[in-house]
Amino acid sequence: MKDRYCSHRLSVLSSDYLRDLVGKICDTYEDAKGINHVEGFNLPRQQEIHDIINRLMEIVFPGFSGVQNYSLKTISFNIGNILTEVYSELHDQIERSFSYECGKSHCDDCDVPAKTEEAVKALLDAIPEIRETMKLDIAAAFSGDPAAATIDEIVVSYPGIKTITIQRFAHVLYHHKVPLIPRMMTEYAHSITGIDIHPGAHLERGLFIDHGTGVVVGETAVIGNNVKIYQGVTLGALSFPKDACGMIIKGAKRHPTIEDDVTIYAGATVLGNIVIGKGSIIGGNVWMTESVPAGSKISMAPPELRKKIPVQAADK
Repeated sequence: MKDRYCSHRLSVLSSDYLRDLVGKICDTYEDAKGINHVEGFNLPRQQEIHDIINRLMEIVFPGFSGVQNYSLKTISFNIGNILTEVYSELHDQIERSFSYECGKSHCDDCDVPAKTEEAVKALLDAIPEIRETMKLDIAAAFSGDPAAATIDEIVVSYPGIKTITIQRFAHVLYHHKVPLIPRMMTEYAHSITGIDIHPGAHLERGLFIDHGTGVVVGETAVIGNNVKIYQGVTLGALSFPKDACGMIIKGAKRHPTIEDDVTIYAGATVLGNIVIGKGSIIGGNVWMTESVPAGSKISMAPPELRKKIPVQAADK
């Protein structure tokens, strides 16, 4: 009975119905509205980008993934092998992205090999500094979270650390104008942590994102040293400047600058090209669209609490 049922289903799929459906679907591929990539340059591959991220994380935090064990005597060989793999894979993916951009713009002199080599070397050269910076980010998490038992716990489990590390790699490629890949990297981090930091955002040292779920940091945001951000915080744009034709102007500064030693509590929304002065404290659920000077403390007025107390039954 089961075989007969399966045979019937296959016969349906091989009928005119299937040919008609395929035709209708393929008809939707013929426009140029941007949700298919047919007969074009090979795009960077998502899985390869994820693999590159994992290898970069292994270099920054060797031994924490459990992929392999290290010793100080042999770690140079291990890291050398990983760097060789990263170079080869990253070179291929970045070359794909520049080739895509060149084909899209019909450029005759894109010099894809030179751009690719420059971007790859820039990312690899940034690894030592990123690693030193992450030491400070982890120290900030340890000193800022009383629930943190050890440094190791922070490295292996805190989503903010993972997201910030990936964003720092993406930020290097963003500044070398690598198409597609920086956003692919940060959106991968977003998908696994719930923290959305655009690769264009500039992050200084000692950043701690506590809990992290729902944090959004826009492209032109600047975050200073020793800033602490809680879950649900948005550093977003208030409005989008447009040109004479009504098109959004790309690249304009439209997100906040958060100066050093600022704390922003859960649910706060800070919008526009404004400045939150050094050492300020922004309370939970605050909505801000204006700059504040150093040392400010901003909070919502306490909500009115209304109680409805049930009437007790009269004593009999």
